[in-house]
Amino acid sequence: MYNYDKLWQTMSKKGISQYMLINEYEISESLLYRLRHNQSVSMHSINRLCDILECDIGDIVTYYRE
Repeated sequence: MYNYDKLWQTMSKKGISQYMLINEYEISESLLYRLRHNQSVSMHSINRLCDILECDIGDIVTYYRE
């Protein structure tokens, strides 16, 4: 199971809102929906978020065994 709570904290620290991700970085609303609901997303999407936020994967996602 993946948890993206760290993403929202990292975004807050970096001063980047969901609005900015959509309008300035062209991140889809459907991707943000999947992240908000802790659904799986592609590594390409994770890589893109890491580039935008200038962070590591551990600053975005936590993996828990079910």
